[in-house]
Amino acid sequence: QVQLLESGGGSVQAGGSLRLSCTASGYTYRIHNCLAWFRQAPGKEREGVAAIYTGGGNIYYGASVKGRFTISLDKDKSTTGYLQMNSLKPEDSAMYYCATDLISCGREPSEYDFWGQGTQVTVSS
Repeated sequence: QVQLLESGGGSVQAGGSLRLSCTASGYTYRIHNCLAWFRQAPGKEREGVAAIYTGGGNIYYGASVKGRFTISLDKDKSTTGYLQMNSLKPEDSAMYYCATDLISCGREPSEYDFWGQGTQVTVSS
């Protein structure tokens, strides 16, 4: 079992930046196979933001964040992942979650077995 903990959320003005972190802990303290970031705004479905294999190589960025967000991973330890968010927009406001899975690295939340509790990002205009 791995536990994930997100941090780095907060409130910023439009055009600002934030860097989210996702740290693995527990008996199996490494991020498995793939790190993904999802977000969910009130009244909306959880959507995939970005994902990356622990072995290297980006899988995808959501269309709405491509060119503004960057996903990365501490490859030496595979214990921490990041989501650098630049040029933030009010529509980026959501709870952001990191997730990992032994097999999947897709866009659907249902593919992932391990989740963090989320960190709130609020972007004001």
